[in-house]
Amino acid sequence: MTKSFMPQLNNMEQLLDHQLKGLKWTVNHAYNGSKFYKAQFDNAGVKPEDIKSLNDLSKLAFTTGKDLKEGYPLPLLSVPEKDVVRIHASSGTTGKRKVLSYTQKDLDVWFDMFARCYEMAGLTKEDRVQIAVGYGVWTAGMGFQLGCEKLGAMAIPVGPGNIDMQCQFLVDLQPTVFCCTASMALLMAEEVNKRGIKDKINLKKIILGSERCSTAMRIKIKELLGLEDMFDIVGMTELYGPGTGLDCNKHEGIHYWADQYILEILNPETLEPVEDGEIGEMVVTTLSKEAAPLIRYRTRDLTRKHTKQCSCGNVLPLHDKIMGRSDDMIILRGVNIYPGQIDEVLSNIDEVGSEYQLHLERKDDGKDYMTIKSEIKDGFSLKNAQNIVNTIKRKVKTKIMVSCGVEICEYGQLPRVAGKSQRIFDNRD
Repeated sequence: MTKSFMPQLNNMEQLLDHQLKGLKWTVNHAYNGSKFYKAQFDNAGVKPEDIKSLNDLSKLAFTTGKDLKEGYPLPLLSVPEKDVVRIHASSGTTGKRKVLSYTQKDLDVWFDMFARCYEMAGLTKEDRVQIAVGYGVWTAGMGFQLGCEKLGAMAIPVGPGNIDMQCQFLVDLQPTVFCCTASMALLMAEEVNKRGIKDKINLKKIILGSERCSTAMRIKIKELLGLEDMFDIVGMTELYGPGTGLDCNKHEGIHYWADQYILEILNPETLEPVEDGEIGEMVVTTLSKEAAPLIRYRTRDLTRKHTKQCSCGNVLPLHDKIMGRSDDMIILRGVNIYPGQIDEVLSNIDEVGSEYQLHLERKDDGKDYMTIKSEIKDGFSLKNAQNIVNTIKRKVKTKIMVSCGVEICEYGQLPRVAGKSQRIFDNRD
């Protein structure tokens, strides 16, 4: 019998009981094991025994990325250093990296969660998984590979880029699943068609992580490769790594592993809970993480919770796709704009392709201006470019309440990359 990595929870009441036990353990473990957390609790006048219900979570102070950087090299450490078997670090390029430590149990939990993602996507031991994400001190490659091996499928750890090898292995090793960023998926989809090897490969599914993928981009990738399905995976280095949630084949939202962490959605300015269905910042609290537990960690990622249970029947709750980051928010003439909002507008215009850029500038009149540079969809003509420009301007004004300039370019004109595409070019002083 094939092992399932799903938690044995039958209803929401069982899940909430499980979360309360995990919260009590985490608070006690962090208070007694971490100087940082003990100081935080003492400053807030809170003791572990004060946590009697999930509502008491609000008594606890927030943890931030700044706390991790200031605690370098082993921030939040709540176990003796001899119990740390591995470290991973964020892929940030400025200042000190956020380094996270792991015990063996932490790694076991992480890879079980990742295997659960593969299971939810319908993978079995018969699948072959080509992994085209980064390896090194960051978590991506190790998570995708060791989660795959935990499931028992064949891992093909190619890493990012190296398009010739990617294409060769797609043909020679016949992988059924490809794991990468959305930008890499589009690059590979176009390359497979350019090289005329679509009928020589056996790809059934793609699992996308690390960057937001618009609806138009998903449709294009799926069409070019003839895929059965595509899935979005979420995660971050601070919270183990990738693999902390995935959308199932119903695609009604991201199932997040609420048996391993509590998710709050808060207003990033007031830090109060948002109304059901409203966008807010993800704040997470781990329930069993030993080496570097997170207590009300501000992720800066923006999403919203779904209040309805997924039609697949799984008891684990849903949040929406990641809309962007609170620190990526654009303020244009007093209006807050998130890249995900631009995604949604462009994805609902038939003639518009999946690739776009936002260019911001401040002109001599002292005012800020935004120009959307977007590709036309493959197969459409630029003869109707002015109509498309007018449509984008009208919909952006209606949906986001700002005016913008629009430039339409040929399909394939904007750059393709193996990592994350740069969408925002802010040239304001």
